[in-house]
Amino acid sequence: MARPQAGRLLKSLPWTCRKCQLHTQTSRFVTPSIQQYRKQFSTSKSAAAGVDFKQIQIQAAPEINFDQKPPETAKPARIVPASPSYFTASPQLNDNVLLLRSLVQRFQSLPTVSPEQAPRVAWLKLSQYRTKVGEPVTASKYAKILLLLGRLNRIHPQLRTKELSEVMEQFRRPGSAQLQKPKAQKLDAYGRAKGIGRRKESSARVYLVEGTGEVLINGKSIVQAFPRLHDRESALWALKATQRMNKYNVWALVEGGGVTGQAESITLALARALLVHEPALKPALRRGE
Repeated sequence: MARPQAGRLLKSLPWTCRKCQLHTQTSRFVTPSIQQYRKQFSTSKSAAAGVDFKQIQIQAAPEINFDQKPPETAKPARIVPASPSYFTASPQLNDNVLLLRSLVQRFQSLPTVSPEQAPRVAWLKLSQYRTKVGEPVTASKYAKILLLLGRLNRIHPQLRTKELSEVMEQFRRPGSAQLQKPKAQKLDAYGRAKGIGRRKESSARVYLVEGTGEVLINGKSIVQAFPRLHDRESALWALKATQRMNKYNVWALVEGGGVTGQAESITLALARALLVHEPALKPALRRGE
């Protein structure tokens, strides 16, 4: 029964090979859409051919009159950021760095003083600077600002301009000018100078007097108090750095902490006592740090 039906179907189709029958059937569905597309394209082309493009006037944006002041209610076309670093992660920090660098470059020819002779200034702490600018500034980035401020602070105080002083004042720690200065130490009636030093859990009091180089620590010799050579050299570092080993006698009282902490606390206390005798040795001690 299936073969007669197939024969009738083939007779209804135009004569062709069996491989082309499928192509003939599919073309009946594709051809109408293509013909319709060609008809629409020809219609639009003929319609466009009758248009006179010379009569069409292209209107551009009106010219801007920069001499005329815009009304107060007018909104700007684009808001321009006040800072060139607006789109960075830390605009305030970048602005401060650029400002300090420009000042360093502008005043680099002015005479400077040594770091020991530069005025002591207490700059803002990292937490205080973060609060001031409202940005999560890292310690490494804030160190760049402190480095630039240190370079500007070395400019001779008598040659600083008003602009430079005002900029540096913005980074000064609040209340640092009113901080109580340490009292000037003096020699007692026996010619002794006293120094106090602390390191970790250790605290030391050192009495320094001119002598022949004797050292007593808690009533013991330095060899008994500090068996290690490194600790002995650390405790007497101030005298060794200034070549005063045989000029002064040292009497130290130390308590708390370990042996290394006690030796380092004596180091600081001895250096402070030595500056009471000879204040001019301060730059030498700083260079030896």
